[in-house]
Amino acid sequence: MNYSMLLPMGDTFAPYEIAHGAAALAPLMVLVPLVVSILLLVLGRVTDRWGHWIAVVASWLSFAIGAAIMIQLLGLPAGGRLMELDLFSWIPAGDLSINVGMMIDPLSMTFVMLVTFVGSLIHVYAVAYMEHDIDRRRFFAYLNFFIAAMLTLVLGSSYVVLFVGWEGVGLASYLLIGFWNHVPEYATAAKKAFVMNRVGDMGLLLAMMVMVAQFGSVEFRTVLSEVGGAPETTATLIGIFLLVAACGKSAQFPLQAWLGDAMAGPTPVSALIHAATMVTAGVYLIVRSGAVYLVSPVATTAVAVIGAITLLFGAIVGTAKDDMKKVLAASTMSQIGYMMLGAGLGPVGWAFAIFHLFTHGFFKALMFLGAGSVMHAMNDGVNMRRFGALSGAMKITWLTFMMGWLAILGVPPFSGFWSKDPIIETAFTANHFGNVDAEWAGWVFGLVALVGAGITAFYMSRLFFMTFHGKARWEVDEAGKRLEPHESPLLMTIPMIILAVGAVFIGGLLAFNDTFVTWLEPVTGHAEHANPVMPIIAIQVLTLAVVIVGAVWAWMKYGRDDVPTAVPAANGFVHAARNDLYQDALNENLFMVPGIALMKGVTATDTHVVDGTVHGLARLSGGLGKLISRTQTGYVRGYASYILGGVVVAVIVILVTRF
Repeated sequence: MNYSMLLPMGDTFAPYEIAHGAAALAPLMVLVPLVVSILLLVLGRVTDRWGHWIAVVASWLSFAIGAAIMIQLLGLPAGGRLMELDLFSWIPAGDLSINVGMMIDPLSMTFVMLVTFVGSLIHVYAVAYMEHDIDRRRFFAYLNFFIAAMLTLVLGSSYVVLFVGWEGVGLASYLLIGFWNHVPEYATAAKKAFVMNRVGDMGLLLAMMVMVAQFGSVEFRTVLSEVGGAPETTATLIGIFLLVAACGKSAQFPLQAWLGDAMAGPTPVSALIHAATMVTAGVYLIVRSGAVYLVSPVATTAVAVIGAITLLFGAIVGTAKDDMKKVLAASTMSQIGYMMLGAGLGPVGWAFAIFHLFTHGFFKALMFLGAGSVMHAMNDGVNMRRFGALSGAMKITWLTFMMGWLAILGVPPFSGFWSKDPIIETAFTANHFGNVDAEWAGWVFGLVALVGAGITAFYMSRLFFMTFHGKARWEVDEAGKRLEPHESPLLMTIPMIILAVGAVFIGGLLAFNDTFVTWLEPVTGHAEHANPVMPIIAIQVLTLAVVIVGAVWAWMKYGRDDVPTAVPAANGFVHAARNDLYQDALNENLFMVPGIALMKGVTATDTHVVDGTVHGLARLSGGLGKLISRTQTGYVRGYASYILGGVVVAVIVILVTRF
């Protein structure tokens, strides 16, 4: 039985078939970590000694099932790699019927392999990293829950099932950011992330409402097959609403302010959720909904503009941070900006966006784990101004971190070169506005991507040199305790080594003969490379040149010269960058302060008008009751006088009316 999915594959559309073979086991990838998560939470302290290992096994089992499905798909022709599995009917509501199902194709399986492989390595790393935490079992329960939710998100066959996973990873993020919620700042960071993500989630809900109104369905196979015949205005509405959702989840402008504070969670959380997987869900949503953006040049351009703004925003912020985890958070924001830019360049950029997403998952997770290794050696310190010369004491961490650093810079032949440079080259193409040939747009987007590469080289080299090179600035920590930096245990270094191998080789392997792009073609379609506004070789040379300039500048300032341990006074641009370009202040004044004023107004109205009316009526009723009660004296003569008075009044009325 075939389903008409009608996603682009060349000039035709590819049907999805019923999943068979190993693909039929896909639900187990979600169920295994979900059940283990529930058991660890329900059984409680009983599992403290061994619960974390059960969680590690569960994550690796999900990877093993995913690997078996990948092997099956690779053995099939391109058209046979599109499968769907209906599990059960969930919401039958008249003409609207929503089933729970899974979509197994090259796009979803790319995410499955990234989530389960990198996620499982991070599970192993966390066993040692969280060794002395009394609530390690609860931490692993949350990690397993996240794995289950993220797999639900990428495997769901409808926007509603995707939304279930979408909310699940949001909940997991909230629980893990605030894992050490006894620290008020960490609890506040968790709430900030939760609230800002809910703003984005409203976009996804609104998109689904438009889908139901237009198509009577939220199933991918229906929406994406029929959107080509829908009015462009409808496609634009759906595309913009989906972009709002993506901005919230992927920390894109203007909903990016939560990501830096999210570093409050344990470092394995930052590596798994806020670098490699969850924050890339917005890119997945945009690319999965590619057929919508084919109909709406306005929505497509909006995606590219948001990506361009964010990649510069994150890069600028990263130049001024001294907290190494916040530098990496700003870097993540910027790199996802590159992915969003690629996704906004149309079909030719979709595969490159996912390619960079995949390689980024390896080298950014590696650098976050490296940061955790440094923290492990430095009494949880994160201030790079108190580091320096750690390369001698932590050789494995230094070497592996170096691989990630060179990869994110885009130095050939490291992975970032093969995935980020194609986005920069594509950004220099002229056609970004539907069928309108706008050469100036190619220059604008291309130069933004190029400048972003130079700034990235500067601030990531700044991080690397301040941490591992120069003079040692760590005799004592900020609390005055003597420091003795040392290498991390094997459970932490082995995952870093494996990720470092990926940072070095996986990009080149997947770029060889356009392997990765060809792999995604059954979903993203085949698109010819457009001609950029300048020769590709010139773009490549310029990109490498700005990267070298950025890295050398950072070496001169932070590797060769002494780095002051005190934060230098700053004003103007540097002060703005240290304060996240005043995004929090902007949000506070544009949304929080007016929101508080509105709520105070509503409260005052409720208190003085609504409650005042109710209380006034009560007081009036009480006053009348007291007045009337005075007539109830209990004396017969008093009642007789009332009767006599009434008779007199009645007689007077009769006489007056008669005469």
